[in-house]
Amino acid sequence: MKGKVHKFGDDVNTDEIIPARYLNTDIAEELARHCMEDADPQFVKKAAHGDIIVAGKNFGCGSSREHAPIAIKALGISCVVAASFARIFFRNAINIGLPIIEHPELAAQAQAGDVLEIDLESAAAFNRTRNLRYTLKPLPGELLEIFQAGGLMSFVARRVKG
Repeated sequence: MKGKVHKFGDDVNTDEIIPARYLNTDIAEELARHCMEDADPQFVKKAAHGDIIVAGKNFGCGSSREHAPIAIKALGISCVVAASFARIFFRNAINIGLPIIEHPELAAQAQAGDVLEIDLESAAAFNRTRNLRYTLKPLPGELLEIFQAGGLMSFVARRVKG
């Protein structure tokens, strides 16, 4: 994954990721049109396919709605890097196949507009703008397979199919 950084602070909650007023649909593309709207009203216009959200502590706190990671993924964001994640957001992101990386140092050092390159298989991240390399915690094999499959349901379907 390689993309431009969009930087957010601590405690970005699910209402900021996808405001409740848009939860009258479960259509991913519609949710994507309002992604991060209450945190940055211009985010959807600035974000490009493959870009990366970088945030501080407790990203995805608040309600347990899975609409939040769905909106991010449907917009084309390739992954989210944060100092830490709210537990339910972390699980929902895995379930829908949105790669998430918990790395406090990377989250603190990356700046808006930097270009990050992340390789989940080799557990490495590079800030190409600042010429910095980071070692990531290797993902367990099945978790990597879930991300590669595009989510838990696709992963299970592949396993059942054999």
